[in-house]
Amino acid sequence: MTQRPLNIPFLADLGVLCNYMEGGRSEIELDLQQRHQNSWDMAHGGVIMTLLDVAMAIAGRSADTDGRGVVTIEMKTSFMAPGRGKLTARGQTVHRTSTMVFCEGEIVDADGKIVSRASGTFKYIKRMPPKRDTGAADSGADG
Repeated sequence: MTQRPLNIPFLADLGVLCNYMEGGRSEIELDLQQRHQNSWDMAHGGVIMTLLDVAMAIAGRSADTDGRGVVTIEMKTSFMAPGRGKLTARGQTVHRTSTMVFCEGEIVDADGKIVSRASGTFKYIKRMPPKRDTGAADSGADG
C-alpha cells in the first residue's frame, strides 16, 4: 500500500494521507496531533466529520468511470467513541445513479474501535483539470 498526500490544500494542511481509492472504496488516515484536538484531548468533531466526508467522497468518485468530481449534498454522522491516536477512515459506495452517489463511511482508531460512522449523498460534477503540482493524488473530493 502506497500512501499519498491528497492534492487538496485543506487536507494537506491537516496531514491526511490516502491509502487507496478505487472501485467505489477508499481509505484515508490521519495521525492526530494536538492541533486536531478539542479541549478534552480527543479529535475535534470537525476533524472527524472532515475525514468521513472525504473518505465517502473519494469512494463515490472512484466509482465513476467518467472521472467526475463530487460535492456533498447531505451527510449524517454518529459519534460513538473518542478519537485518539491514528484514525483510519474508510468509505464505500452503496448506490449510484447517473448524477448522484450514496456512500457510507466509518472511522476506526489504531485498536480497531469504531469512532464514528456516517452516510452521505454526493452529486457528480464535471471537473476542470486541476492546475496543481504533479505527484499528489487528486481525489476529486471537494471535502
